[in-house]
Amino acid sequence: QVQLVESGGGLVQTGGSLRLSCVASGRTGSMGWFRQAPGKEREFVAAINWSGGTTYYTDSVKGRFTISRDNVQNTLHLQMISLKPEDTAVYYCAARDSIVAQPTRQAYNYWGQGTQVTVSS
Repeated sequence: QVQLVESGGGLVQTGGSLRLSCVASGRTGSMGWFRQAPGKEREFVAAINWSGGTTYYTDSVKGRFTISRDNVQNTLHLQMISLKPEDTAVYYCAARDSIVAQPTRQAYNYWGQGTQVTVSS
């Protein structure tokens, strides 16, 4: 059983930046970031395959967010720039055993506890 612990959330102004990190307790396959705003479903943000050579992003974050991983440190990152109020949500790190990245919530079987990101207008 892999445990995931996120960090790096916080309060920023519109246009600001944050870098989220997720440390895994062991080796994982592909990984991803999801987010959930109050009253909304948890949605896909970004995913990366095991080697880091393939990434996926939801359209609303393309060009602003960058997902990356360090397999030596068992760490996943999400660099977020040009943040907007609509990016406000709890951000969750997710992992799956397969090395192939997937943009769907159901594909992931390991989840972190989430970290709050709040973007003020």
